[in-house]
Amino acid sequence: MADVKKIATRESYGNALVELGREYPDLVVLDADLAAATKTGIFKKEFPERHIDCGIAECNMMGIAAGLSLTGKVPFASSFAMFAAGRAYEQVRNTIGYPKLNVKIGATHAGISVGEDGATHQCNEDIALMRTIPNMVIINPCDDVEARAAVRAAYEHKGPVYLRFGRLAAPVINDGPDYQFELGKGVTLREGKDITIVATGLEVNFALEAAKMLADDGVDARVINIHTIKPIDKDIIVKAAKETKKLFTVEEHSVIGGLGSAVCDVVCENAPVPVYKIGMRDRYGESGPAVELLHKYELDAEGIYKQVKGNL
Repeated sequence: MADVKKIATRESYGNALVELGREYPDLVVLDADLAAATKTGIFKKEFPERHIDCGIAECNMMGIAAGLSLTGKVPFASSFAMFAAGRAYEQVRNTIGYPKLNVKIGATHAGISVGEDGATHQCNEDIALMRTIPNMVIINPCDDVEARAAVRAAYEHKGPVYLRFGRLAAPVINDGPDYQFELGKGVTLREGKDITIVATGLEVNFALEAAKMLADDGVDARVINIHTIKPIDKDIIVKAAKETKKLFTVEEHSVIGGLGSAVCDVVCENAPVPVYKIGMRDRYGESGPAVELLHKYELDAEGIYKQVKGNL
């Protein structure tokens, strides 16, 4: 994998904001004293008059974003996932979600791959929180190409959107000429007839690697990328459930309330088959290098392979 281009999706976020900012003068960016970390500083450098640093006050930032949206602006409110989804939950729910305002939330540093910052900053609950808010769209892109497309799709969508980005550099896997991003539509990255691995975000590439390891053992695994958690692509999930009879979900998030739970909701209602959820198992993270944490919690390719093999 050494020759594969890698880039953190938080960087993709910053770059995409600049690209869109050149096209759309109504786009404004807010951050909570984290412009360097969230990469909104890239936008600030080019459009200082359209960037607002709200200070370490995420709850207030969401209120400002709501107000700006009512003046015709399209605000992207940016902070770490722990603060954007966690600290500001009430404001997101009541001030943005309830009136269905056209606010986009750019949440970076999600999941345990935040690394050394530890459990207080490793948000493994944000998808679950955002899923419960009516009208909220949730996008969790897996690489640079998908992240840029996701930011554009968020701008074009009328209503609140939660965008989840990571700190760790991820391999670019969607650089083919036929790549197309469609909000709410999953993508089959690998065909397979024995089982299906449904992955999102950082875990998509690891799922593909695990599928290759499983193939060496004679297990033909289908791999599906679900970049839009809500609304989720029911058709692609039901089709996989009916054809492969067993699903594994993989996410850098708690197994409670995230992708796995969303997939289970679809499967239970439409095509009941066994679903095994791979993710953080109802516990906090810890401080440590991102790669080592992913290995410890069996969220790298080897860990996914082991968990799938052990639950066939």
